[in-house]
Amino acid sequence: MSDTCVLSLSCPDQAGLVAKVAGFLAENGGNITDAEQYNDPLTKRFFMRVEFDPGSTAPGTFRDAFAAIADAHGMEWKLREPGYTPKVVLMVSKLDHCLGDLLYRMRIGELNMEVVAIINNHPREVLTTSLIGDIPYYHFPITKDTKPQQEAQVKQVVTDTGAELVVLARYMQILSDDMTRFLTGRCINIHHSFLP
Repeated sequence: MSDTCVLSLSCPDQAGLVAKVAGFLAENGGNITDAEQYNDPLTKRFFMRVEFDPGSTAPGTFRDAFAAIADAHGMEWKLREPGYTPKVVLMVSKLDHCLGDLLYRMRIGELNMEVVAIINNHPREVLTTSLIGDIPYYHFPITKDTKPQQEAQVKQVVTDTGAELVVLARYMQILSDDMTRFLTGRCINIHHSFLP
């Protein structure tokens, strides 16, 4: 379990944002341990993720004080406090090496997450990993004709479990536009290959 906080934000791109955030954290006793940023030239938006040690400052103090900066710059932001464990849905297809890797890393404490569901478009019997244990498993078959119904089932699981993140762990399906809108900002693909 990490003792660090994570501040993530996005806003219209403008000069001085990195300095503003770093200065704010330093002035309030925070020490940056990791920072990443991205400026999207198409949308002209700025994205930043900063992991920091809050020192002796209560995380709530950062939250209250940062609100003024966020408002002044039109930021959408969230602050994840120490001890936070995100609820995650893992989606997988036949080959389960990515799923097994995630579950193993979670089990040994390398990945801080609570897997609230595993969704597969194939039955559980096709998987070889023994790490699933008692994690709820959903088999939602999919064809071109049943894709809207299958994705509705996926949405229901995500909603019912309160999942904050969906990880495509070699889920070999292309998500519909409707599904990607539903998962905007809370879905990542960890299997970096191209689909047809």
